Amino acid sequence: MSANSEKDIPVNIYRPANPFTAKCISNDVLVRPGAVGDTRHVKIDISGGDLRYLEGQSIGVVPPGEDKNGKPNKLRLYSIASTRLGDDLDGKTLSLSVKRLEYQNEAGETIKGVCSNFLTDLKPGEEVKLTGPVGKEMLLPDDPNATIIMIATGTGIAPFRAFLWRMFKEQHPDYQFKGLAWLFFGVPTDTTVLYKPDLEWMAYKHKRHFRYDVAISREQKNANGEKMYIQNRMAEYADELWELLQKPTTHTYMCGLRGMEDGISEFMTKTAAKSDVVWKDFEKQLKKDGRWHVETY
Repeated sequence: MSANSEKDIPVNIYRPANPFTAKCISNDVLVRPGAVGDTRHVKIDISGGDLRYLEGQSIGVVPPGEDKNGKPNKLRLYSIASTRLGDDLDGKTLSLSVKRLEYQNEAGETIKGVCSNFLTDLKPGEEVKLTGPVGKEMLLPDDPNATIIMIATGTGIAPFRAFLWRMFKEQHPDYQFKGLAWLFFGVPTDTTVLYKPDLEWMAYKHKRHFRYDVAISREQKNANGEKMYIQNRMAEYADELWELLQKPTTHTYMCGLRGMEDGISEFMTKTAAKSDVVWKDFEKQLKKDGRWHVETY
């Protein structure tokens, strides 16, 4: 039985032709002083409509204005960073983790991401048009005793923030997490560990049910004295992770930049080979069983 066979999963309550007009409540800087880049926690008021969502879903954001062809801007999808109850626990808000995209192209011009800059510049009270929600790939299983392995880079932490807040910060009569949640989080510097105080507090308070390992590529070295990437951190627990993957109640989730997939795949291939298993085949079976969830961009 799939994790979500009997769930009421909201999908496309609002469509691009008729989006929901929400309002920004707050826009807080997530990175700490000295960090490269600008990443925000944007909280949005979704009261006054029918919008609802589940942890692991994404929302469409329609930035105002037109593209270079004079057509209205297309929507961009963002993983939702809050639980279904929202950060205020009243079901009336939705939060996003957004990094401002800004880079120099080959001609030396500054290119700005249309939607990320719109969101990171949002001020309280300003409107934002939303569509969705979408996505069934990243939903949590109903089993409160499951093992949940989460692999995130950067703002890919968003759906896992929702998972962990539901597991450890909220009280639910119908859902008390008693399994193991294990987060591997890859970032360039310590100042870019998003939601760091919360993650550390949960790891301290819920030692039996939450493990948290961070890979800081520019500040830590792996066993070979090279940069510490997320797959290097996972390799330190290779045997334990492999054992967990054999359990039918273990779900693995990966979210972040698409580039992370190669490193993880290489690590998994080596780890599986130690047990004479072909990783690609094993991964296929995990996907078929609904236990390997990937959302990269």
